[in-house]
Amino acid sequence: MGQYKKHWFTLIALCIVMFSLLGYFGADIYRSAPPIPTQVVSSKGKALFGKDDILDGQTAWQSVGGMQLGSIWGHGAYQAPDWTADWLHRELTAWLDLAAKERHGQPYAALTEGQQGALRAELKAEYRANGVDAANKLVVSERRATAMAQTATYYDQLFSDAPALHKSRENFAMKENTLPSAKRRQQLTHFFFWTAWAAATERPNSRVTYTNNWPHEPLIGNTPSSENVVWSIASVVVLLSGVGFLVWGWSFLHKHDEPQPVAPHQDPLATFALTPSQRALGKSLFLVVALFVFQVFIGGFTAHYTVEGQQFYGIDLSQWLPYSLTRAWHIQSALFWIATGFLAVGLFLAPVINGGKDPKFQKLGVDVLFWALVFVCVGSFVGNYLAIAQKLPPEWSFWLGHQGYEYVDLGRIWQILKWVGILLWLVLMLRGVLPVLFARSKEDKNLLALLTASVGAIGLFYGAGLFYGERTSLSVMEYWRWWVEHLWVEGFFEVFATTALAFVFSSMGLVSRPMATSASLASASLFLLGGIPGTFHHLYFAGTTTPVMAVGAAFSALEVVPLIVLGHEAWENWRLKNRAPWMAHLKWPLMCFVAVAFWNMLGAGVFGFMINPPIALYYIQGLNTTPVHAHAALFGVYGFLALGFTLMVLRYVRPQLVFSEGLMKTAFWGLNAGLVLMIATSLLPIGIIQFHASVSEGLWFARSEAFMQQPLLQTLRWVRTFGDVVFIVGAVAMAWQVVIGVLGQRAPTTPSRTALATAGH
Repeated sequence: MGQYKKHWFTLIALCIVMFSLLGYFGADIYRSAPPIPTQVVSSKGKALFGKDDILDGQTAWQSVGGMQLGSIWGHGAYQAPDWTADWLHRELTAWLDLAAKERHGQPYAALTEGQQGALRAELKAEYRANGVDAANKLVVSERRATAMAQTATYYDQLFSDAPALHKSRENFAMKENTLPSAKRRQQLTHFFFWTAWAAATERPNSRVTYTNNWPHEPLIGNTPSSENVVWSIASVVVLLSGVGFLVWGWSFLHKHDEPQPVAPHQDPLATFALTPSQRALGKSLFLVVALFVFQVFIGGFTAHYTVEGQQFYGIDLSQWLPYSLTRAWHIQSALFWIATGFLAVGLFLAPVINGGKDPKFQKLGVDVLFWALVFVCVGSFVGNYLAIAQKLPPEWSFWLGHQGYEYVDLGRIWQILKWVGILLWLVLMLRGVLPVLFARSKEDKNLLALLTASVGAIGLFYGAGLFYGERTSLSVMEYWRWWVEHLWVEGFFEVFATTALAFVFSSMGLVSRPMATSASLASASLFLLGGIPGTFHHLYFAGTTTPVMAVGAAFSALEVVPLIVLGHEAWENWRLKNRAPWMAHLKWPLMCFVAVAFWNMLGAGVFGFMINPPIALYYIQGLNTTPVHAHAALFGVYGFLALGFTLMVLRYVRPQLVFSEGLMKTAFWGLNAGLVLMIATSLLPIGIIQFHASVSEGLWFARSEAFMQQPLLQTLRWVRTFGDVVFIVGAVAMAWQVVIGVLGQRAPTTPSRTALATAGH
């Protein structure tokens, strides 16, 4: 470790402490998850349904697309309602009408304000009371049982092909007969009831519900808890403190006068012959842009469903390609192509680290990994289709079809095979890295050690997504799901990207190895300090307790801190193009890395913190403010990173390639402008309007059919088309540049690549 002992001890200590927090409160999630009653009975003893019915309903919901069709507890898609908030409000209003007719002989709306107030007080007392007895049996009043039955009838019709609700299905972008089995529709209603019950019922010995009073529902006093407000303020204080300490640390600890190394006359990475495994990466780069273009087009197709619901410019395609399916494909293809871009740059660097040599059978491993990725991608997409089309037996749907959970939509078998592929990548990487890492030499290997650690984390931590099952509690499932989406992607991929870039630039002689090592270790510590326990900020209202909210709010605020100073990183990356004439060939990969820094600041930083404090997320979880952050952070950061890596690898595996200025300007500025237009002209305005409705009326209203179909919001959804078209043009230009590069002149097999190494004078 040498001069980096303090850096390493800081990083290791942080990981130990932060993972201890994540594990300790994760165990609390297991203990405190909302109970699933063994039996739900009326006050007269009539059995309504049981635990197995609720869990069967959960699997039915998963099979129709789960979080890709509406949302549960705020997590999922945004066109259909949040089923928790919607069921709760419908059941409450049904109860009030039943009570009004029993007491006063007229509907609730016709009562005086005093009469309504008295019924609302009775309603709140009944619904917030925890009716689960010592035997885990839930007893509901006869009136509530009737209200539940009325609400269930509506959902039974909605998920069938009942003509009376055809317009609603169209507005919700649901296909006709979404769930053909009447029995499974009944079970689905039991599951929806349970999610709403957990959102309305107070925990024992507590004044907040199992979901920390979410969603906002004034009828029963679901408003932000005092802890919500306190920890929201605390998160802002933590953010300001973190920014302040970062500025002081940067000012006093950073070596401002450290001289830059003299850039070499030729590119060191281009001075040795490409290995067979590196030359084999061309098809992986093709896979990146093929999936990228598919994702972009299917995303535009999906966005159009928010306008026409079941049609694409008048053509009814929803029976074959419904919104829930195309949205699942849109998200899964993004994860596939971004991950493939990261895997490709790792496989390119492995021989570089190994002195320009391939371990035995390395090319075979690269080829097997490529075809494995293709197989898993195609297989999972077919499985998604068969599940949502209800063509799979119910017991196979979770395993081969659709898990129902956003970002891990692929069936469990495909998820396991994907992890096997990632582990194969890990093995291929370690075969090239470990011999050098453990070789006896005086060379500084600290940066290589950090790169190796990040590679190991990427390989291993995807497996966290296998720690829940088909019938696991939603709270527990959410805990492990966010290990994949937040910790694996936003944590360890971030560390890998930072370290890989530092390794590349230092290997090029553009940045000194000590500076690159120190910066990478410090960045890793900053990312993981907030990133590991910050996973909990996705779980404020997922059936967790106040300590989870406290930890999530405080530490996720720290995630934003390193993003504040990324303008400096962007400037440093931009300056590299002038460090040596041959860097002109890497202009466009560098431009992508500059874009990464910008979107990290805006998409992950500003838009991320916009929805981060508990008080903010309380009102806007499940609204269009969430995809603002998701698009700007997932594509803006990790998408541009993957594209930058793709262009960089392409430049080396096709040495004669000269990037087309016209294509690259169209690609780069089209993607950035399209993303800005998509957010500024559609997603963000809709989200802000919904936010006001959520605060004033409740989440049910902000996601309701009546609100979402008003002319202004319809117009804003149409306006998104302009941004989508600009983005699509940029994506096609980027893909075409990569395709003609991959299909162009291949690298010479002789050691001489001096023409590329010294080009640019």
